[in-house]
Amino acid sequence: MTLTADTTPAPPATRAIHAPRRWGTRLWVLAEVRWAMAATVLFALGGIAQLAHAPAPLWWTLYLTCYAVGGWEPALAGLRALREKTLDVDLLMIVAALGAAGIGQVFDGALLIVIFATSGALEAFATARTADSVRALLNLAPERATRVRNDGNEEAVDTTDITIGDVIWVRPGERIGADALVIDGASDVDQASITGEPLPVAKHPGDEVYAGTVNGAGALLARVHRPAAESVIARIVALVEEASATKARTQLFIEKVEQRYSVGVVLATLALFTVPLALGAALQPTLLRAMAFMIVASPCAVVLATMPPLLSAIALAGRHGVLVKSAVVMEQLADTDVVAFDKTGTLTEGTPRIAEIHLVPGGGYTQDTLLRLAAAAEHPSEHPLAAAVLAAARERALTVPAVHDFTSTPGRGVTATVDGRRVRVGSPALLNDLPHVDPPVHTVVSTTQAAGRTAVVVIVDDVPSGVLALADRVRPHAAATVTALTTLTGATPVLLTGDNPGAAGRLAAETGITEVHAGLLPAGKVDRVRALQRDGQRVLLVGDGVNDAPALAAADTGVAMGRHGSDLALQTADAVLVRDDLTTLPAVIALSRRARRLVTTNLVIAGTFITVLVAWDLFGHLPLPLGVAGHEGSTVIVGLNGLRLLHSRAWRRARDGR
Repeated sequence: MTLTADTTPAPPATRAIHAPRRWGTRLWVLAEVRWAMAATVLFALGGIAQLAHAPAPLWWTLYLTCYAVGGWEPALAGLRALREKTLDVDLLMIVAALGAAGIGQVFDGALLIVIFATSGALEAFATARTADSVRALLNLAPERATRVRNDGNEEAVDTTDITIGDVIWVRPGERIGADALVIDGASDVDQASITGEPLPVAKHPGDEVYAGTVNGAGALLARVHRPAAESVIARIVALVEEASATKARTQLFIEKVEQRYSVGVVLATLALFTVPLALGAALQPTLLRAMAFMIVASPCAVVLATMPPLLSAIALAGRHGVLVKSAVVMEQLADTDVVAFDKTGTLTEGTPRIAEIHLVPGGGYTQDTLLRLAAAAEHPSEHPLAAAVLAAARERALTVPAVHDFTSTPGRGVTATVDGRRVRVGSPALLNDLPHVDPPVHTVVSTTQAAGRTAVVVIVDDVPSGVLALADRVRPHAAATVTALTTLTGATPVLLTGDNPGAAGRLAAETGITEVHAGLLPAGKVDRVRALQRDGQRVLLVGDGVNDAPALAAADTGVAMGRHGSDLALQTADAVLVRDDLTTLPAVIALSRRARRLVTTNLVIAGTFITVLVAWDLFGHLPLPLGVAGHEGSTVIVGLNGLRLLHSRAWRRARDGR
């Protein structure tokens, strides 16, 4: 079966990943979220009733219902942990809440219940989103493909039924159904989802194509050489799942000490109750003292010492274009030791542009004339290179004349008649069709490609007349961001890209990056991230594509570009630069470090209050109202201190490195 070039423009590729359900719907299907919302509503109603001086039985009933609705899951989790001979803060919170209700402070207990129910709901939502992101990736590969039988007839089959050795036919604009080797035909294939390359790659017999990538204007006949379960896209799925499963469970600072703290408080409470009773003390005052101890020693103030600064930092970052998905992420941003960048779509805009126009000596054309002819020839084409040429002509306000006899050869270029001249624009392979090419032309092509740029030759009436050098545009402030991150972390960022070494090296030179790893498939990026982690470094990786998703999951912190990032990258990442503004990255790291300092200050304040109140209760007589006031007072102080990060001044200080 022989394929001929198809010059019909390829239809636009359909969106690879189905739009996820609205986040509100996704939240509501989680039981933990429904329980937490119900508990919060009941707590609010109880507070309103109490402030309105409603009958005490009414607001007591609302608060106790809040206990039941929001506390049964933490209580069950705590009992399960107790059965495994561990004691966690969930059970301590339930006991403290019940103790508060037992001595009349039902509001305090309900507040603890709401805090922990909300925390559990957020964790459940984050887990569900990770699972969704992995499932979404499977939508990249098409469900059906065209298989060519031995008799030459075609049949549509499920891609899961394709086996090694099958021959598939890929029409223009279709997604490729399997990893295969081209045996006939030529086309340009957009494989940015796999390699991150900004431009479609020319494919000829003998070249490999990947499942899930998008075919261009040509038709391809290809022989499958890898089963569906082992395709590159399937391996990306496996890498994301593996990285998500093996990534160490991150915790807030207070969670790291909850076991010892919980055991200590429980043992101290039991001792404070049982020892005096054994020595003959009266039951009621002994119980009141023990309950007072449980209240003043409960970690409510400690929890609030941790959360308000982090949540305030999240809100502040969100107002300035950085979506941080959880308090844990905001805290761990402060630990970043080294930043790793993807190239295309991250440090660059992912859109090719003409960087240079090289004229052939003696050709008789100016840059504007050559560009005008090339733009006219490319005008009917839908290739990304054609868009770059036309954009350059528009920037120079050039008039593009009409063309005749337009033809397109996939993988090579276009030919058209412009102002009576036969103009060919395309790959340097076009030079092989000419009887004679002066050595300087080959030199310009080689120099352009060695510099990491795409060389496009312009041939007028079979005479090479110029070479257009195309390159991906570096994002504004990319170099300044690299410098700021180097100052902030003490380590120069690393470049991890699937693009060719020449393009990667040129970008690194422009931005000040010294360590470059080019030509990486998704698994290679994961390997480089893990190598950095084995060296004891906490890695923050910034990417935008499907091919970056496994590395985003494997990194200690993953950050995605928001405007043009793939759905999978956005869902896998821990944070998103919503406006693609790289300058916000060092700012949010600096903000995280300031939030951590506030957390430390708050913990000192909360610990001081707890120590004083506990000592007072143990060695003196702490009136219960005074104990509750001291406990609530410390909670208010640390809460207000954490809210300082809501002010825009905090962002300016983080951005300016102060």
